[in-house]
Amino acid sequence: MQTDPPLRPADDLIGGEPPRAPRPQPRRATARFMLSHPLHLLSLGFGSGLSPVAPGTIGTLFAWASFAVLSRYLTVIEWGVLIGVGFIGGIAFCGFTAKRLGIDDPSPVVWDEIVAFWLVLLMVTPATLTGQLWAFIVFRFFDMVKPPPISYFDRRLKGGFGIMFDDLVAAFFTLLVIALWRMSV
Repeated sequence: MQTDPPLRPADDLIGGEPPRAPRPQPRRATARFMLSHPLHLLSLGFGSGLSPVAPGTIGTLFAWASFAVLSRYLTVIEWGVLIGVGFIGGIAFCGFTAKRLGIDDPSPVVWDEIVAFWLVLLMVTPATLTGQLWAFIVFRFFDMVKPPPISYFDRRLKGGFGIMFDDLVAAFFTLLVIALWRMSV
């Protein structure tokens, strides 16, 4: 009579790996989802992130328009406070919304673009409309293409901090390009 060797715990599993818990299905950002919690409203850029086409670009356009409106009422110091609080708060509520959507860095979350572009506009002001347009184009380039080191941070940093930080780096490179251009003229 022949006996089989005793089974080890991993022998009865396919590929020798323990089973993984199924990942929850990602949710879709909708107006209903946005209105289900006040933090979603902020994360989704007051609806600008719900655009079916280029939500990051639409969120940046919202940032530009809101900067033009709010600049009539806010001083430079108040803008600095708003941007600082917006960045710190954005870490929490963008992470919250991303977790609820089940996606690490969902494209409808555009608060990161809004805060980062506010920073760019604050630093280049006063600028002509053409100057602001170039700032918009350069910022969108860095945010979409994510050349190194932006891509490094985008891949490595997770959660709300990762969502916010790569756009802050894109803003930095935008300001660097604008400064170099201004020095060369």
